[in-house]
Amino acid sequence: MADTAADGGNSRGSSGGTSIGKVLATTDARGGGGGGGGGGGGGGGAGVQIERARDAYGVAYNTMEEKPSRVEVWGWHLYGFCTYFVETALIPIVFPLIISQVVGSPPEPSQGWTKSHKGLTCREKEMKLFVGLTHRSMHEGNISPLEWTAVCWFIGLVMATPLLNFVSMRLDHGLYQQLIAGAATVVGAIFCLPAGFFRTPWIFLPYIVVIVAAGLVASAAHTRNLGLMIRGFTGPALKKSQFQVRRSVSGGLSLYATAAGCFGAALISAFSYHMLDQKDRFISLWVVSIFGGLFWLLGILYVIAAYRPGPDSPLPPFTYIISVFSYPHAVGSLVGIFLSSFTTMCIFTGAVLFLVGELCLKPVFVLYFWLTYFLFPLVSLPLLHPFQNLIKANAVKMKLLGFLLSMITCGFGFYYRNKTWSKGHVIFFATLQSTAAGILYAYGRVLVLDSAPSAKEGAFSVWYSWVKALGTCAGFGIASVVPRSVSTSFGIAFICAILGAVMFVFGNVSDLGGALAAGNVRDDDEKGSPVRNVDRGMMVKNPLHLEAP
Repeated sequence: MADTAADGGNSRGSSGGTSIGKVLATTDARGGGGGGGGGGGGGGGAGVQIERARDAYGVAYNTMEEKPSRVEVWGWHLYGFCTYFVETALIPIVFPLIISQVVGSPPEPSQGWTKSHKGLTCREKEMKLFVGLTHRSMHEGNISPLEWTAVCWFIGLVMATPLLNFVSMRLDHGLYQQLIAGAATVVGAIFCLPAGFFRTPWIFLPYIVVIVAAGLVASAAHTRNLGLMIRGFTGPALKKSQFQVRRSVSGGLSLYATAAGCFGAALISAFSYHMLDQKDRFISLWVVSIFGGLFWLLGILYVIAAYRPGPDSPLPPFTYIISVFSYPHAVGSLVGIFLSSFTTMCIFTGAVLFLVGELCLKPVFVLYFWLTYFLFPLVSLPLLHPFQNLIKANAVKMKLLGFLLSMITCGFGFYYRNKTWSKGHVIFFATLQSTAAGILYAYGRVLVLDSAPSAKEGAFSVWYSWVKALGTCAGFGIASVVPRSVSTSFGIAFICAILGAVMFVFGNVSDLGGALAAGNVRDDDEKGSPVRNVDRGMMVKNPLHLEAP
């Protein structure tokens, strides 16, 4: 390790900006001079100094990451493009539609097929689709296709829990990160393919369970790599005065990846709408699921290209997964992630059901709503990055902005729940809420990674992925239970948005505080090694050389 570090530019950490080789070379030169002038005693003192330097920077070397190449950055965004749709379109949109086609024809509602509960004129075809999704037609369980999807989703999260500790340990240690991410991607994609092979709703339990578990592992590996890429761009430990550099790097990467993921979700939702117009809806929607699996499988290109192993050390104890609770800022961030994912999915699901089943808007307008919701972040999120840099906003303030926009959306929706919404207002609030969802998603993972110590990014990423999926599932489930009550779904979402905002305003949650506690940032007056609490007596020349990604 010392020899590798002394190679300077050839070391893995050299591209991170701190020249360890120069420091060791300077120490060697001083030791040689001392030995020549002062005999053996001087040489012995220099040897101790050299050994101290090698020991100290051996640890620093382990915390340094190679600066990501342009190919790796583009690949990381590609994986977001290929996987974001799983929790935003595939599970909440495609699977309930497929299940509704295999449970049989729903009974005619009391108001008939051509009227909604609000008394508005509807098309029979669309009303049958809505009733098929919301009617509890699975007689054995007295449950609707939407509710059955939510139940399968939750069971998948519960059954994946024992797997998370195993995954977190092997993401942070050893050389199997590519194998884990690749296996999750392949398995998840494969289980999308046979969705229509058996015409029974019960078969979707194993399908969704496996897809949820694979999505959790894939998301954790993807998020863990973001933490390592950020460290590669900024170096092992920044000074407090330099922390804005990390904010800019992490915010930019996460925002652009979220925008790319929204584009992928737009493709899946648009394809779903197109296939719903076909004569055999069941087969057509099965084709959508197959396309989704192949789309997910495209992300394997990034898995093959990106290789960021962990330290080759013995596996930590079995309690490794709960180490996150030693970091209060990380715990607060996870609570915020649950509330934000719950809020955004509850609003989205409740709004779609209200537009289709109560306002009886034309199907093409539902397509416009989906496209607006998923495509507008391609414009709004990239524009937020220079805005964040301009006002020097941290991740907590950006999360507050997301909660505020969500409160505006569900507040207006709740207040005007008994009115007939105009199409212009629907599109406007779709742009508002889509931006809020993108902000909350992008900066949620940034907050968690800011609180993650070096070599623990995997454990924190696993928690992030599981909590985010749990909140998304809960929001979808609540809106599915009350499909004809937009006031309930919007009201609960409004309360959760307020709770999230209050927690970030009055709670002890901070990106800088979390980074300080994790050792990712050190005080400006702290000298010595770039790694906290390591060899404070050693002086480092040019400890960090920061470069923009």
